[in-house]
Amino acid sequence: MDSRERLTDIPEDAYDGDRSPPDLAEFVSPESLLKGGPIRERLLDVVTGLRTPTKVSDIADLADCDTETARDYLEWFDEMGLVHRQDGRPVRYERNDEYFQWRRINRIRENYAEREIVEALSDAIEQIEDYRDQFDADDPNDVSLVEASQDMTTEDAWEDLSEWKTLERRAALLDAARRDHPTSGSTPGHIDA
Repeated sequence: MDSRERLTDIPEDAYDGDRSPPDLAEFVSPESLLKGGPIRERLLDVVTGLRTPTKVSDIADLADCDTETARDYLEWFDEMGLVHRQDGRPVRYERNDEYFQWRRINRIRENYAEREIVEALSDAIEQIEDYRDQFDADDPNDVSLVEASQDMTTEDAWEDLSEWKTLERRAALLDAARRDHPTSGSTPGHIDA
């Protein structure tokens, strides 16, 4: 760098303002990228994210399709068990958590041998036991983050408790997958390690 040049000097090859700006209409809009794809896929994406009963028109808006198309697909999803229909005015739909839980368990069964499932379950239970010893509690929800932060940073305690909760859910899924017939309609819960 020349001693007379300063960091704030404009380089000679910098944009001089003579070129025309790009035509933004030529680019694909971010909205179309997010809402592209087949209607069925977009509706399925919306349905998997529903946490509360939602009107058909709101689901159609989220999936960027017309209400009648959304209604037809939602009736089909209801027949398949993906959603629960709540009759009334207006009709509302919500995600069927049991269906998605069943799919996760079924995928574990399809992709892993029973021995692999048991090994993964044993590993998860061992880690859960370590967290129980570390926090002197049986459940991560029994641990006060304020009290746990006295022995470690709050962030570390929060990460450990979050990992513990994840391990509890993983162990419950693996245990359900290990059994051939999990209780119908039940969701995996706490594992007694």
